[in-house]
Amino acid sequence: MSGVTFADWKSIKDLVDAYAHHADRRDPQAQADVFAEDGQVRLFQGDPSTHEPEQVITGRADLASTFDHLISQYDATTYLNGQSTITVDGDAASAESYCLAHHLTQEDGERVLIVMAIRYLDTFRRTDEGWRIARRDLVFDWTDRRPSRP
Repeated sequence: MSGVTFADWKSIKDLVDAYAHHADRRDPQAQADVFAEDGQVRLFQGDPSTHEPEQVITGRADLASTFDHLISQYDATTYLNGQSTITVDGDAASAESYCLAHHLTQEDGERVLIVMAIRYLDTFRRTDEGWRIARRDLVFDWTDRRPSRP
């Protein structure tokens, strides 16, 4: 936790966890609200140092719309957040956080489980609302798709 107070670390970690919670509870507006008003998500299939973003979404309204569309594709999700490395410099911060995202869906009448290993490369900004994600590089490291039985 280099350069981080416990209060800053907890507020930032709570944002990362809130994003996952709101995705699992199917609340795209609350999910978008963890971002700054002009917040941005860039999606990468592989490391951003060697890949261009496949999609860029900017602003809470577009983020909420995109999250709503994504949520509707799945019967249920469970996001399990792992380790986070957080660095704070005044009113700015950065973090790398790991997540295993589980998605249940139907394909050809069969239940399918999709597991995604995700890294969030986030920059944060302290705002009047508290800490918010200014930009998230969402990196898909790998994906596994398999039949699922209840």
